[in-house]
Amino acid sequence: MSEFHKVAKKSEILDESAKCIEVNDKRIALFTINGEIYAIDDTCPHEEAPLSEGVLDGDEIVCPWHQATFNVRTGACTGPPADDNVTSYPVRVTGDDIEIEI
Repeated sequence: MSEFHKVAKKSEILDESAKCIEVNDKRIALFTINGEIYAIDDTCPHEEAPLSEGVLDGDEIVCPWHQATFNVRTGACTGPPADDNVTSYPVRVTGDDIEIEI
């Protein structure tokens, strides 16, 4: 059964940036785009690079190792060399608290 977990403060993540957090032994990347928070797996399925260290380009994150791209809103792989999607997690913000559903 999934439940929401408090993972960070909204004030900790600048707009157009990323932060890696760990929940239940999972590395998850949080992204802020135009004030909205999104959460996807932090590990690129191609060679396990940390996506939170990539470059944010609009609503896509560019993998820092081999430039695969993923939509941070949906987790969809949008460019090679990766060809698998990453998991996207529901996010809710309560006051300054960011919570994700795992």
